[in-house]
Amino acid sequence: MKAYNEGFGSKLFNVFNYSFMILLCIIMLYPLLNTLAISLSNPSEIIQGKVSWFPKGFNLEGYKYIFQEPRLMISFRNTVIYATVGTFVMLTLTSLMAYPLSMQEFVLKKFITIFLTITMFFGGGLIPTYLLIRKLQMIDTLWVMVIPGAISAFNVIIFRTFFQNLPKELRESAHMDGANDITILFRIYLPLSKALLATFALFGIVGAWNGWFEALIYLNDENKYPIQMLLRKMITETDTGAMNAQTFQLVAAMKLHGKNIKMATVMVTILPILFLYPFLQRHFVSGMMIGSIKG
Repeated sequence: MKAYNEGFGSKLFNVFNYSFMILLCIIMLYPLLNTLAISLSNPSEIIQGKVSWFPKGFNLEGYKYIFQEPRLMISFRNTVIYATVGTFVMLTLTSLMAYPLSMQEFVLKKFITIFLTITMFFGGGLIPTYLLIRKLQMIDTLWVMVIPGAISAFNVIIFRTFFQNLPKELRESAHMDGANDITILFRIYLPLSKALLATFALFGIVGAWNGWFEALIYLNDENKYPIQMLLRKMITETDTGAMNAQTFQLVAAMKLHGKNIKMATVMVTILPILFLYPFLQRHFVSGMMIGSIKG
């Protein structure tokens, strides 16, 4: 009887769990499918509010409007550069900072850890940060999109925790063989940290891909805009209340609705990340457990 109750309880839990996960998937997929459907639907169907899961009609004019923008490929190239260089700099500097903090004998370990923790709760503010960046002559440069966000206290603490859980014998034996700390970090610790690096590389790439506020504040040259900043500008230009005469005539000639452009913009924004995720999924799933073990 007891075995029967346990078997029934297990089956009931599985039914509830699967039902909940299916419901959760529907809730998460609907906005994505609705966005895709609106981007492909005819303007008349969008105006009448008939679009939900599937497109009503078939209309690629929203995508044509976006891809006919001559600055699109420039902005896409800029974003790839910002994401690649920014992620590399972030992983390198974070590793270099976390490594000494993982060693018990490091004298300044406690002071630097406290200093890092304070920065998680208090910031200098936008105006002092802008004045500092202008003083450093970083306005309108590649480095203004890379350096300010290169070090995060949260990232350093996670890296430190991971390094602390690596066997101490690895470092001790490497020292006995004549290796210095730089060699140990880059030849031993980082090769053992693929899940950690892949997880935070994904976070860094997504953050750089979605970033636009830094460009709005620190970049004046439109040829240096990331793709999000350019798409934001295109959405603003095609907003019904702010559309100029030239843009209005172009949109009318292409038989477009403002939502066609907005939703097509969203799809163009998220698709590259959706394609990237499967390649990093295995490392990402294992990397999400990092920090759950007490260091």
